[in-house]
Amino acid sequence: MFYNSKKYTLIILFLFLLIFDLILFKFDYENSHRKLTFTVLDVGQGDAIFIESPTGVQILIDAGSSRKVLGELSKVMPMFDRSLDTIFMTHPDQDHIGGFIDVLKNYSVGAVFESGISGSSKTFQNLKKEIENKKIPDFLARRGTNLDIGGGAFINILFPDRDVSNWESNEGSIVSKLSYGNNSIMLTGDAPIKTEKIILSENSAEVLHSEFLKVGHHGSRTSSSLDFLKAISPKYSLISVGLDNKYGHPHKEVLGFLNNLGIQVFRTDQLGQIKIKCDKIEPCKINK
Repeated sequence: MFYNSKKYTLIILFLFLLIFDLILFKFDYENSHRKLTFTVLDVGQGDAIFIESPTGVQILIDAGSSRKVLGELSKVMPMFDRSLDTIFMTHPDQDHIGGFIDVLKNYSVGAVFESGISGSSKTFQNLKKEIENKKIPDFLARRGTNLDIGGGAFINILFPDRDVSNWESNEGSIVSKLSYGNNSIMLTGDAPIKTEKIILSENSAEVLHSEFLKVGHHGSRTSSSLDFLKAISPKYSLISVGLDNKYGHPHKEVLGFLNNLGIQVFRTDQLGQIKIKCDKIEPCKINK
C-alpha cells in the first residue's frame, strides 16, 4: 500500500514537472518570437509611421497633415489605448506634423524627439506650445543616440549630427534605423541627397544596410540617390504618398532606380496602410 502511494506520488510529481517545463518552454518560445509591428499609416500626401515594440512600447513618427492620422491610429491601437510612449517630429513641414495637434489632444505622450529645426509656421509654433503646456519632455535627436524600445528592438539616430536649427527643413530631417534581430528598417523623413551624402560619409555600408527602406520625401527625385540606395541595399521599399498628388510623387526616376536594383515597392496610394510584422529570426511579413 505504501509502495503504491509512493509510486503515484512520483508519477504526479513527474507530470507536474513535465507540465512546468512545457509552460517554461512555451514562455521562452513566445518571448523569443514576439513581434515588432511597423505600420506606414495611410495619411495621404504625408508621412506617419506607427511602431510597436515586442514589449508594447508605442512610437509615432510624424503624423501627416491633418486629423486623418487619428482614424489610422484607431486601426492599429486598441480602442481604449490613449497613450503613446514617444513621438518623433522628423522636421517641421505641415505634411509631417499637421496631425500632431490632434494626437496630443487625444493621446497622452511620454516624450518628444525633434530635429531642432526652427520652424516658423503657425502649426509648428502651436505644436511646440502644446508640448510645453503639457510638460512633455522634449529632446533633440542626434547621431549616436541609440534608443532601446524593448524586447531587443532599437532605434539608432543617424542624423542630424550637428545643429540644424537654421537649415532648410528637409535637409535637417531625422534619419534613423530601426533594428530588431536580423531585421531592420531605414527611416529617412524627407532627407534630400545633400543629407544622404553626409550620412554616407559617416557610416559604413554595413551600418546602413537595411531590409526595408522608407523612401525619402515620398519618392521625390530630390532624395534616394543611387549611391544611397546601393549602400542600404534593401529588399523592400515603402513609399508614403497621396493618390494623384500634385507633386507627381513618386517620381519616375526614383521608381526606375528601385526597379533596376530589384527593390520591391509598396505604396500607400495603392495599398492603404502597409503593416509589417517582424520577429528576431524569421523574415518580416508584409500586410499580415
